[in-house]
Amino acid sequence: MKVAYVQMEPTFLDPEKNYSKAERLVRKAREKGAQLVVLPELFDTGYNFESKNEVESVAGQIPDGPTTEFLVELAREEEVFIVGGTAEKDERGNLYNSAVIVGPLGWGYIGKYRKIHLFNGEKLFFKPGNLGFHVFNIGIAKVGVMICFDWFFPESARTLALKGADIIAHPSNLVMPYAPKAMPIRALENRVYTITANRIGEERGLRFIGKSTIASPLAEVLAMGSEDSEEVAVVEVDLSLARDKRINERNDVFKDRRPQYYVL
Repeated sequence: MKVAYVQMEPTFLDPEKNYSKAERLVRKAREKGAQLVVLPELFDTGYNFESKNEVESVAGQIPDGPTTEFLVELAREEEVFIVGGTAEKDERGNLYNSAVIVGPLGWGYIGKYRKIHLFNGEKLFFKPGNLGFHVFNIGIAKVGVMICFDWFFPESARTLALKGADIIAHPSNLVMPYAPKAMPIRALENRVYTITANRIGEERGLRFIGKSTIASPLAEVLAMGSEDSEEVAVVEVDLSLARDKRINERNDVFKDRRPQYYVL
């Protein structure tokens, strides 16, 4: 299977411009054979909000909002699965930092995830996710989704792996330098592939680090983006490696777990 990240610089509060950019980059990844493409966190809106009104001006419902509809149509046209981050407004007006997963004809909208671990100023505008961690079966693979700061909590990736994820899609707007080094370890300790799709650029003084990363179950960095360029990377992954949790003939990272002792 071929997977890809899209690394881009969203234009703040301009979804239409961001749709055009994402479409161009997804098409580029598809031309290289990608079957699953991951877009950054809040790829359609930008990130560094200063008021709830700003978020509300660009947030949409899922799946009936414009961003999900755009992604569904793009996935149908390009015959590809897409995971992308967006600002969600539910039927009660609550705001969530969310991600959706969509697929080609016959799939359409597949599901959503709401970010559980909010970072810094996000807490001023978004509610913490309330849907839990979920793994989506797209036929060729099982894809778990987490968003940006979720990586900081090992339980996020471990929960997705225990639920059967072969691949963890990780839309991000990283500003701290650690995740590109840490994600290969998250991949190793759970024996999964990870796809971190980060953004670049600066927004109201906040600089994003780029360095989108695809890591293997053996902690290999299969692709890493630059710090300042819009780009895509497409990598072929061996899903059988993610489904084999054995380290050697006597050790298995899941069967050797002893959760009865992982208590306070």
